[in-house]
Amino acid sequence: PQSTPGRRRMQKPIREYDGKKMMARHLPPGMFAGNAAQVKSLDQLDGLPLKEPWLLTHKLVVKPDMLIKRRGKNGLVRLGLDWEGAQAVLRDWMDKEVTLEGVTGTLDTFIVEPMCAFSAEYYICIHSLRECDEMLFHHEGGVEVGDVDAKAARLRLPIGTIATPALIESSLLAAVSDALRPPLASFFAALHRFYVDLAFTYLEINPIVILEGGMVTPLDLAAKVDLTAQFDLSRAWGELEMPAPFGRKSTPEEAYIAALDEKTGASLKLTVLNPEGRVWTMVAGGGASVIYADTICDLGFAHEMANYGEYSGAPTEAHTFEYAHTILSLMTRAPSGALPKPKCLIIGGGIANFTNVASTFGGIIRALRKHRDAILEHKIAIFVRRGGPNYQEGLNAMKEAGVALGLPVAVYGPETHITAIVPMALAHIDASFTYSTSALQADGIPRGPPPELLLPEPDVPPGGISHSLFTRKTRALVHGLQHRAVQNMLDFDYCCKRPTPSVAGIIYPFGGDSIQKFYWGTSEILISVYKDTASAVAAHPDADALINFASHRSVFASVKEALAHPSLRTIAIIAEGVPENKTRALLAEAQAKGVAILGPATVGGLKAGCFRIGNTGGMIDNCIDCKLHRPGSVAYVSRSGGMSNELNNIVAQHTNGVYEGIAIGGDRYPGSTFWDHLLRYQNNPHVKMMVLLGEVGGTEEYRICEAIREGKLSKPIVAWCIGTCKGGR
Repeated sequence: PQSTPGRRRMQKPIREYDGKKMMARHLPPGMFAGNAAQVKSLDQLDGLPLKEPWLLTHKLVVKPDMLIKRRGKNGLVRLGLDWEGAQAVLRDWMDKEVTLEGVTGTLDTFIVEPMCAFSAEYYICIHSLRECDEMLFHHEGGVEVGDVDAKAARLRLPIGTIATPALIESSLLAAVSDALRPPLASFFAALHRFYVDLAFTYLEINPIVILEGGMVTPLDLAAKVDLTAQFDLSRAWGELEMPAPFGRKSTPEEAYIAALDEKTGASLKLTVLNPEGRVWTMVAGGGASVIYADTICDLGFAHEMANYGEYSGAPTEAHTFEYAHTILSLMTRAPSGALPKPKCLIIGGGIANFTNVASTFGGIIRALRKHRDAILEHKIAIFVRRGGPNYQEGLNAMKEAGVALGLPVAVYGPETHITAIVPMALAHIDASFTYSTSALQADGIPRGPPPELLLPEPDVPPGGISHSLFTRKTRALVHGLQHRAVQNMLDFDYCCKRPTPSVAGIIYPFGGDSIQKFYWGTSEILISVYKDTASAVAAHPDADALINFASHRSVFASVKEALAHPSLRTIAIIAEGVPENKTRALLAEAQAKGVAILGPATVGGLKAGCFRIGNTGGMIDNCIDCKLHRPGSVAYVSRSGGMSNELNNIVAQHTNGVYEGIAIGGDRYPGSTFWDHLLRYQNNPHVKMMVLLGEVGGTEEYRICEAIREGKLSKPIVAWCIGTCKGGR
């Protein structure tokens, strides 16, 4: 593979047929007829005119509907056909293998439409940005539209704003004749309403034309929707197909893991890249999965990389077994031959925040036991590296299983760098591959004395987030009955010698007011539970943070409720799967009110010696090992929550420790950005060095490069953008 697959890809492309049928159902009556027929089998052809009579009365257009770009230039559009001619083309193309721009695939899905007579072609595109939707229009569309980014007219619409015909006319249609502006403006305004209401993230029509009689009609359409909105919009979407990219079909194993993923609150992902590959991975965590894939590619073994995926979010032992069983089945499926080439399985991961390592390893060990003979037959060596809750028990169990089963299993913990097992594994499959062992082990030597434990708060930095997120006096409300997370926060408080607990109260809308018992060291304390945010805020006016564990179904309403209370200045949204339109609406309101948002899809963050959000930093022994009970001088910001704990470990081993660490979240529109936090660190005299862990995808890292070039960020900074781009860029 030329690139490591991205994670959390919630923008899903849909077929042109589905997009046009959605437009026909949801645009104002009479605006778009949406005549189109989908053909997936030649058996449909005889009966199709009974369902779509216009096939017998119109000249037709036939084209593949498989997310293929530049179909016209690739000779994959047939125009002016009668039904008999259309059938001939479909019979010729169905199940035909073609190679397009270096990708080979089989044509198996087509769209047939009436051919339209028109005099001019236009281009329109709507796409989502963090602060707005942007419409791009050009008065010369079609195959030769060229670089629309450079020449299109643009209209940006702030979140919560729907385009009006008058605004569109004045902003986009200056190059269109007076007579044609009104129908285009009305259609584009309705199109933007459709785009917002149906949770599209991208919608491009090229060309879009005006027929005789003034009806605006889209000819070619490409679109993506926000998969996280499926819970809210499944009825409006109907049976919406989200196909794989042209050239690859989902394997039965991928489909099985995807079905498991839908049935669990954890995350299980699997993509088979090369079934004949000899490097297989079973990685815990989305960020870690990118780092392992990145390292395999960097070391020159991309051609042997067999799969990509992750298991994370505390899957059960049973789910982990099914995941491991599926991967081992794929690894051992092909006949081993007389002299099989050795393979490796990398069971890797960072230092978990809350996943029970012993439990998940129990499922993996059960799968190893089931496939023992096949593992030996295929000369598979297994390399393990993991940390987190109960990791010693899990690693010991893995070692014992290797001995008992007679399998080659090498096991390492947090004392070894996260990717150290990769070169070990590659050396197993290729004897000519060499590496230096000196780089694989951290020396653990403390660097410099820790600063004073009690530090005065720095001045508020200009711009970005306008207040300090956490202090030793920070008090938080926790939304959701999360006993483990609350106890972890209290244990951290006690370890840091805070005078008062950081958790002021708990909000639980599904029960009445009550009291919950927790430990403060060896003593017991009581924390009140409230049925709504207003009651909790009234009882605890000193609480200035909200840790929101609500699910993606209810988190929007609960955060909206919290934003109505000015005393809550920082809100952490833990939930994954929050629809992008809802996230963007929350961000716009929070920004207007000066409230800092962490997440969605985050474990949170911490300030050493002061405060931590929920399970950030993992078990208390890990917090102590990483010196998080007192402040250091290094501040970091990361997208990945799992990798933030790995950063705690790395920073503790190579510096005097962490001052503050924030995981902004893995969604496309995190509530706060790298820039927001690095600007705070730049203006904080107690931060001597900054660390940034980014990921391929998005442009936020470019903004940081510009800030460094312009001198806005002058402190030492170590940055790594994980992932491998196509072509190795």
